Amino acid sequence: MWKVMWGLLLLVVLLACGVSCDEGGQDQDEEQKGPSRRGHITIVVVGATGDLAKKYLWQGFFHQYVSRVGKGHSFSFYGGGLSPDEQGTPRLFEILKSQTCPAGVSEERCALVKEQFLRLSQYRQLRSAEDYQALCQHVETQLRQEGMVEAGRLFYLSVPPTAYADIAERVNQSCRPPPRGAWLRVVLEKPFGHDLSSAQELGTRLAKSLREEEMYRIDHYLGKQVVSQILPFRKENSKFLQPIWNKHHIDRVDIVLKETLDAKGRLSFYDQYGVIRDVIQNHLTEVMTLLTMSVPKNLTDCNEINRNKLRVFSSLHRLEKGSAVIGQYQTYNSEVQLELNKTKDHFSLTPTFAGIAIHTTMPQYEGVPIFLVSGKRLDERVGYARVTFKNNVFCVEDQSSVTCKPKQIIFYIGHGLLQYPAILVSKNLFKPALVNSGWKEVTENQDKLLFGLPLSEYYIQTPMVQREAYTELISQVFRGRRDHFLSSDSLLASWKFWTPLLKSQEHTFPRPYPGSPSNANLLDFQLQGREVRFTTEALVNVIPQERTESFQVMHGKYRGADMVSAWPEELVERLAHDIEEAAEEAVLGGAPFHMALSGGSSPLALFKRLAQHHHAFPWWNTHVWLADERCVPPTEDESNFRTVHDHLLRHVRLPYFNIHPMPVELNQRLCVEEDGGAGAYERDIARLVNASSLSYVLLGVGFDGHTASLFPGNRLEARGERLVTLTESPVKPHQRMSLTFGAINRAQRVSVLVMGKGKHELVTQLSRIKDTPDRWPITKIQPENGRLVWYIDYEALLGQ
Repeated sequence: MWKVMWGLLLLVVLLACGVSCDEGGQDQDEEQKGPSRRGHITIVVVGATGDLAKKYLWQGFFHQYVSRVGKGHSFSFYGGGLSPDEQGTPRLFEILKSQTCPAGVSEERCALVKEQFLRLSQYRQLRSAEDYQALCQHVETQLRQEGMVEAGRLFYLSVPPTAYADIAERVNQSCRPPPRGAWLRVVLEKPFGHDLSSAQELGTRLAKSLREEEMYRIDHYLGKQVVSQILPFRKENSKFLQPIWNKHHIDRVDIVLKETLDAKGRLSFYDQYGVIRDVIQNHLTEVMTLLTMSVPKNLTDCNEINRNKLRVFSSLHRLEKGSAVIGQYQTYNSEVQLELNKTKDHFSLTPTFAGIAIHTTMPQYEGVPIFLVSGKRLDERVGYARVTFKNNVFCVEDQSSVTCKPKQIIFYIGHGLLQYPAILVSKNLFKPALVNSGWKEVTENQDKLLFGLPLSEYYIQTPMVQREAYTELISQVFRGRRDHFLSSDSLLASWKFWTPLLKSQEHTFPRPYPGSPSNANLLDFQLQGREVRFTTEALVNVIPQERTESFQVMHGKYRGADMVSAWPEELVERLAHDIEEAAEEAVLGGAPFHMALSGGSSPLALFKRLAQHHHAFPWWNTHVWLADERCVPPTEDESNFRTVHDHLLRHVRLPYFNIHPMPVELNQRLCVEEDGGAGAYERDIARLVNASSLSYVLLGVGFDGHTASLFPGNRLEARGERLVTLTESPVKPHQRMSLTFGAINRAQRVSVLVMGKGKHELVTQLSRIKDTPDRWPITKIQPENGRLVWYIDYEALLGQ
């Protein structure tokens, strides 16, 4: 009787404890620590005879059974699938009989527990709602007949994501444990959508059936022994890492997953997703967050970990098309045609290789490039994260000195040269503490060379016992530990970060590569600003290109002035080059370079180009002025200064006093004439610019022929010799401040940038009309002693 009373008391205590992020210690058994409820656990693997279940899942569940049987739990295992029982049962038991025991289990005990495991397992067809209802009625009956206390029910959905919501609904309707304290845990496999909107839709549907704490979104990379120890390593070695884990010491971070195999056998999935969705958006991104997030005070607090991850995502620079280079091994398209029954003229644009540069605005890592690289048919199978540190020591004679050798920390996830998981720290950094008692130092094979250093020059630690990632994560599910699983918030934040890049690459032709060992340097890429580019031109391109014109940049005349025309990207490159050339010429002549910029959308690509690719630009001796400004506060999106600041000024080293926004807001008022803003700007130009002749003025032209903020019908001739004036726009915001024709025409160089197919009619019309400034103000731009050049892209010039 006292045993029954003690059991009831224990049950009351356990029920009083709510589910937390940490229901069991990382290195302790569930029965030793935490509020997990003892009793019967029902495990249902949906998709039980599939490839994933066969390779990894049943091994993980069997190992959990071996470690937990006889310690307060009883179990039943159900393998579910679409096949009828008579077909599914032999397939399932063929898989179960092949499972092996963990290391250290005697042969006799292994045979005993495997026999028990097989007796506790059965196959069930799970095709309809009625099938799920019948399964769970069977579970209820078994519990009632045997008088067992239920601890919980675990459903592992090893099925395509399109089936998740329907299965979750059936579990919720028929298989949820009665409200007696037993838990429900549903494990979901990636992919969780293919972009932000699909991930949101899937999340919304799942939330109708399952609570967030009941969902365990698995990324098996988080179960890799080295990956799971990144945060513990950072915490255990904080006294060494805290001074150097920042932009002043870290040179770069490389996170790499290379494969030698092709995509054959899984092309129905792979061709829809590609390398970025398959492994970079999830596996490599998770590693990146673990390396860059703040180390949580409690490493098992999933809420704190999630908050820190979200801070990482919120600080990342938006990925643009130029943030990545992509490739496709050359036989991939023929494999798609064969395996997916595509016609011979089918061309897949799915990338099988990607190299991506990521940057963050976090002050700790600002300016440090983070490279994420993955691909198929490469030279080796290996995964690692490598943090390379700057080395400012110059060894005059002894180049072999340890102080001059590479400084690096490598989280070696597996395979490759080492063939085992390890954390390596070069000996010229520090001697690290072991991450936990289950790890050991390695001293053998010291003659091997890894990333420029022999292994003898690293401190190396590795797990004493290697465990499979799925086995580790299944153990965490049993414990109710959610810190190694993805939250809904972090999942959506990841998709929000990656979706713009994926959209921008949809119609991009990947670079073909032959596959190792013939790749050579074909996939090497380099960082240029915040963008990446292949270091070599492609030798072979078997995919037809959209543009077959042999010319890139064309020179000519337009309205009696010089004209440069090219496709948009080449045109922007040429204009940026010409501006830098003009700046260098001015500075070499002993004068500052005074440049006036216009707002609008056309110059955005130019600003980006100048910021990211023109590192020799003499910004220290450049003054930036505005050609015009809207009468709005400079913090608003409509402000031309805000545009120039966000896309150019914040990214270059320009002296603060060399930045000259137009004073449209004075005395807490906008563009009031008696406040004298236009006159103040004019006086600044006269004081700083020799003869008030700006070095360079960049203009655009509107559909109505206006330039800067000089609009048709403004009657600006009455302003005499003024350099700056207030004007009226026909569209909101109506009030503007602008350089006058007099100021612009005094400039040494004036460029007019015209881009986009929508400007074709305007370009055609301007080519035919005479100078009529009242109707077409742009025709008044005629530098007195300077040079006017029109930069018109082919879309605007040719209408194509």
